[in-house]
Amino acid sequence: MIEAVRALVPRIRAAADATEANRRVSRDLVDALTDAGVFRLCVPRALGGLEAHPAVLADVLATIAAADGSTGWCAMIAATSGVVSAYLPDAMAREIYADPHAITGGVFAPCGTAVPAGDGFRVSGRWPFASGSEHCTWLMGGALVRDDGPPRARMMLFPAADVRIVDTWYVSGLRGTGSHDMTVEDVVVPAARSVSLVDDRPRVAGGLYAFPVFGLLALGIAAVALGIARAAVDELVRLASEKRPQGSRRMLAERGVVQAQVAEAEALVRSARAFLDDAIACAWRQAEADGTIALPERMGLRLAATHATTSAARATDLMYQAGGGTSVYATSPLQRCFRDVHVATQHAMVASATWELAGRILLHLDTDTAQL
Repeated sequence: MIEAVRALVPRIRAAADATEANRRVSRDLVDALTDAGVFRLCVPRALGGLEAHPAVLADVLATIAAADGSTGWCAMIAATSGVVSAYLPDAMAREIYADPHAITGGVFAPCGTAVPAGDGFRVSGRWPFASGSEHCTWLMGGALVRDDGPPRARMMLFPAADVRIVDTWYVSGLRGTGSHDMTVEDVVVPAARSVSLVDDRPRVAGGLYAFPVFGLLALGIAAVALGIARAAVDELVRLASEKRPQGSRRMLAERGVVQAQVAEAEALVRSARAFLDDAIACAWRQAEADGTIALPERMGLRLAATHATTSAARATDLMYQAGGGTSVYATSPLQRCFRDVHVATQHAMVASATWELAGRILLHLDTDTAQL
């Protein structure tokens, strides 16, 4: 898998300008990622998926994101969405995921409303940030079920034909992700095509499905951010060997402050990845041993993911600063890395509130861990 993705890197990098300008990943590139198996990393082997180790997921996403952040983000959303296949009844999972060209995506946030209708739900809603929605074959949206009991959230899966995409994605960074709004109106969803990622348990055994879904999503976001930071460091190193700052007789690489900035950025990226890998390994050992992951290890995943994303942003900032005036031009990869990584930091799974969540657990305070 890693070798297949590395072979695509030149193609992803060459398409980066077009991806950003068109605000979407091209169909040809989506097909190439599909053929490489990227979107099936989290689909069970029984359905023809790869059921990959989370460390492999992180490696793949970081590699793609280092070539282009937007493509890496779309790969992350589609790959991690595949884990829903392990929660569906077998017949429904096969209907959706047995197709090797199936691509799923969507939004967990319960922005929709679901009213019971026979053996299913009638669903309406509008969800922002539906990354890669234009190339998905199935889309999911969180909805609050309104019946006689208290409202409860469930993810509803819709064929792409039942979803209207609203063109809203005019943004600062990750412009190529096509993270438009999606909307449905009075769409009937069979109960078997809905899941609760909080209350339901996966129907497929295996270490990957013992991982908390939100922890898996968070580590995917972190991997993308680290890939973007790696691209920024590599670009600055290239630039520093070629650029002689105005009024200076020395190359940029010969400046002490730049040397220190590169060293700090390299340390940030490497240490953040080491922490993330360690958290994944600790959780995986538990998952493999008894099919569960304890609270400290679940907290460790989220803490490592947030730390990695924050560290990636800091490393990218350093490289943007070191690039001087060159960094501000649209032709510089550094400005795109800067914009992209600061959009990644805004995702709720790695946002600043995660520090508080982890801190409460470390301080042994009562904490709502439902989304941990």
